[in-house]
Amino acid sequence: MTEDEVHMSHALALAARGLGRTWPNPAVGCVIVKEGRILGRGWTQPGGRPHAERMALDQAGQGARGATAYVTLEPCAHHGRTPPCAEALVAAGLARVATALTDPDPRVSGRGHAILRDGGVTVTERVCEARARQLQAGFLKRITQGLPFVTLKLAATLDGRIATATGESRWITGPQARRRVHLMRMTHDAVLTSSATALADDPDLTARDLGAAHQPLRLLADSRLQTPPDSRLGRSAKDHPVWVIHGPAAPDTARAAWAATGARLIEAPTEGPHLNLTETFRLLAAEGLTRLLIEAGGQFAAALIRARLIDEIALFQAGCLIGGDGTPVLGPLGLAALGDAPRPRLVETATLGPDTFTRWSF
Repeated sequence: MTEDEVHMSHALALAARGLGRTWPNPAVGCVIVKEGRILGRGWTQPGGRPHAERMALDQAGQGARGATAYVTLEPCAHHGRTPPCAEALVAAGLARVATALTDPDPRVSGRGHAILRDGGVTVTERVCEARARQLQAGFLKRITQGLPFVTLKLAATLDGRIATATGESRWITGPQARRRVHLMRMTHDAVLTSSATALADDPDLTARDLGAAHQPLRLLADSRLQTPPDSRLGRSAKDHPVWVIHGPAAPDTARAAWAATGARLIEAPTEGPHLNLTETFRLLAAEGLTRLLIEAGGQFAAALIRARLIDEIALFQAGCLIGGDGTPVLGPLGLAALGDAPRPRLVETATLGPDTFTRWSF
């Protein structure tokens, strides 16, 4: 790797620390280097402030003058709760700024680079661009498409079953796989489940067994509010935030009962008895969510695939067999021909104790 790639890789690793914690802001990393010595580094803090550049500049102090800053996303150019980072970098006397991506946000979109150049700072663009684009996939999709980046988590047997004929499903996979799922929850803005899964499994969707773990926002898609408010999600809503997405026909009594738990209720359009999933996800993106993890049953998963709302699948597969009388991992996709079958691309494989993990990208 070149020297620029080494330092940008460092900045990308720092940025990854913010995943799931910074929405609606992007998770950005910054490293300030002079004569081969790292003078400052930072990453976007929980809630989006302070920005990575501000943290790194505060560490570097006067040493930033004449140095190079490696930033994983074009520095902001608009005034918010803090002045633009592009202006701060100019004021600090940076000689050069290397960035990985141009920010597609209309408030920035090249203006940050222009402020730097107008201030006499040399700008090098597109350093480790592909890796940065993958890291920022959620932010980029929300800005450019008005939708969150969606990961569908599936856990199944070798023959593609998620429960026995009697409904038993705990535990198909082992502790290493479950720990990886909890890590995934930590790096997503929110985890969403369906009413069918909430009624069958009563999940709480928190990240556990990882020390003082960051907790994601928890979402329940329940068009008619059939899930009881005394479920685990309802009982813990005051401890860890819960949003319940429902349709216009949800009864007022159920709305009041859920509101009493401390959960936030969001009304979304429906198609027949079910939520309009595309419009539901647009509402979530408008609320600032960038990365969404789906943990639900086969019917809901299939509906998301049919609606083309899934960006990647995280599949945990156990070395056991249940048979055709078990519950399939996916509901019907309505395919008439094999050529119509979705064919995601394999991007990662891992062994997790007795189980295997594969990640697939659409």
